[in-house]
Order: sequence, then structure tokens, then C-alpha cells
Amino acid sequence: MTETIRGDVLHAIPPDELDEEDLSPELRALADSRHVLVVRKGGHPSILDLVWAFVRRDPIEAVTVVTDHPAEEDEEVTLTVEETDTPGVYVAADAHEKMESTEDG
Repeated sequence: MTETIRGDVLHAIPPDELDEEDLSPELRALADSRHVLVVRKGGHPSILDLVWAFVRRDPIEAVTVVTDHPAEEDEEVTLTVEETDTPGVYVAADAHEKMESTEDG
């Protein structure tokens, strides 16, 4: 099942820098030669949003997305993603389609 995530890129790891990062084995296997983005869901929160999240004890969520497309830190992105077995980790729909086609053939 796909969903759309909109948010700000907090951290971007290009494929040639994956070995330099401390990634979990599951994430490393998913990433392979793709970009890894840490995205703050919902975009950049206002001061009021930050205070309200603190009062409600409802933290602003960050997720990890594996994608074929590069992005810069502080860039706002909208991605169609599919959830993986690892909580908080998603694969962009276009990256998932490529993964399936390489596994089939």
C-alpha cells in the first residue's frame, strides 16, 4: 500500500557516501546504490506547532526514505512511498518498482 509523505529533508546520504554512515544492516540492504533521506513529516513546523507538539507530548515525526532521486538538506519533498518491515523506513514507489524488476530478471 502506498502513501504520500511531504516534509523537509533533514539529512541526505548520496549512494557514494553510504559506506561512511552507520546504517543498520536492513537499511543498508534496502539502500544498496540509492539515496537515503531523513525527512521531517509535514514540513517545517512553526513555533506554535513545536509548542503544541511539546504540550501534547506528540513529537514531530522523522522517517527514513530510500529513493532513486537526490535531494538536498532543507529541501521540501513530496514522495509516494511504501512502508517496509522496518518501522519508520519507507521506499519511494519508483525505487520499489526498480527493485522488483531487478529481482525478476
